[in-house]
Amino acid sequence: MKIVIVTDAWEPQVNGVVRTLKQTRKCLEQLGHEVIFITPHDFKTIPCPSYPSIPLSLFPGRKVKKLLNDAKANAVHIATEGPLGMAARRWCLRNKVKFTTSYHTQFPEYVRLRAPIPLSWTYAWLRRFHGKAVRTLVPTRSQQHALFERDFKHVEVWGRGVDTNIFTADNPKDLNLPGPILLNMGRVAVEKNIEAFLQLDVPGSKVVVGDGPDLETLRARYPHVTFTGAKFGKELASYIAAADVFVFPSKTDTFGLVLLEAMACGVPVAAYPVTGPKDVVLDGITGSLSDNLADAVLAAQRLDPQACITYAKKNSWMACSEVFADYMYDNQDKKTADAITNHAFWCL
Repeated sequence: MKIVIVTDAWEPQVNGVVRTLKQTRKCLEQLGHEVIFITPHDFKTIPCPSYPSIPLSLFPGRKVKKLLNDAKANAVHIATEGPLGMAARRWCLRNKVKFTTSYHTQFPEYVRLRAPIPLSWTYAWLRRFHGKAVRTLVPTRSQQHALFERDFKHVEVWGRGVDTNIFTADNPKDLNLPGPILLNMGRVAVEKNIEAFLQLDVPGSKVVVGDGPDLETLRARYPHVTFTGAKFGKELASYIAAADVFVFPSKTDTFGLVLLEAMACGVPVAAYPVTGPKDVVLDGITGSLSDNLADAVLAAQRLDPQACITYAKKNSWMACSEVFADYMYDNQDKKTADAITNHAFWCL
């Protein structure tokens, strides 16, 4: 099967959407499918206002039309609601081509943190964007229920995985800091609620791994915190493995890939009981969830690291990608379905 995935989020951005799409492509290709990406790399871009690390594609409609016409794909998946996603949606509607979408982030809540725009307005726009899709894919059951409560239709769960070849507990970095080490990894931005972690009055050393628009401001405001900047691959895993607790203060994530990555490194999680953590963390086993984040941190320190590793190994990217492929098979454009090979049928 030939699948086109359209995404406004792509390298050099470092976030869960990009990691999810890259891992999914790798697994889909191993299953015998052909995957074509349409990303900002194909277009002229400008920095997103208030978030310059995110590129916005300029007037992408004509080129998106050509790329989709040339692709002759069996399935189209629109991963984001940005300029590329909107252009691809228009093409699909005009050509009566079925498509699926993803709901990766709680976009209305992100916008509300940066501008005085009512949540109801943003959710109304998102309902319109996703409403024409055959289905909208979300990472967790609780996110599915949250969208149902806001009158979204045809919402299905497509989970997430972890690469346990990279994220392991066997090579912790020597941070030379007094313990316990409390670590947060991810985008350093207001929507991640990171100051709830930085302001905690608990024993130990705080470490933040990642980059983002608020990095320099927070580094100056909290000189006692170790900010490492962005790390990748095995080096990133070594930082996580050095921690005693992975602290996840975000209240706006739909999943939080970093939760599984921390557990794969044998690090229990401390988080709020909100969408994402309550779907991924086994409270009292692989982490502690509490409305009092300090209490969660203290409780997580008493948990068994091996239980975290065992749980993380049950969540593979291949299993998640097989679910995605099943959704794409259901979404095939019947006009070109005869292009699917017998091998692709067998893989599904």
